[in-house]
Amino acid sequence: QVQLVESGGGLVQAGDSLTLSCAASGRTFSNDAIAWFRQAPGKEREFVAAINWSGVSTDYADFVKGRFTISRDNAKNTGYLRMNSLKPEDTAVYYCAARYKNYDTAVGDYNYWGQGTQVTVSS
Repeated sequence: QVQLVESGGGLVQAGDSLTLSCAASGRTFSNDAIAWFRQAPGKEREFVAAINWSGVSTDYADFVKGRFTISRDNAKNTGYLRMNSLKPEDTAVYYCAARYKNYDTAVGDYNYWGQGTQVTVSS
């Protein structure tokens, strides 16, 4: 059974940093691309960042470029999202997702999802 478990969310102030983790099990993690999406209340789930299976290639949504960094540790079966200079508009539930080999930015192209972790940024 495939499991993705996010952790690291919380309540922070604007300008603070957080690192989210995504622990994977039930699949060969090193074969999968990992992505982070987020969903704010009343809004659709949106792409944030992705990294391919080897960690060589990454992609970011324009609104997080220069602030967020995605990474992975295949030896630990874990993906990460480092979030710096957080803004109130970054408040959302953040989801980890996985798909085979190469990443995509579309929600529908990911087969496996975590349960999400809440990030709240106060002004």
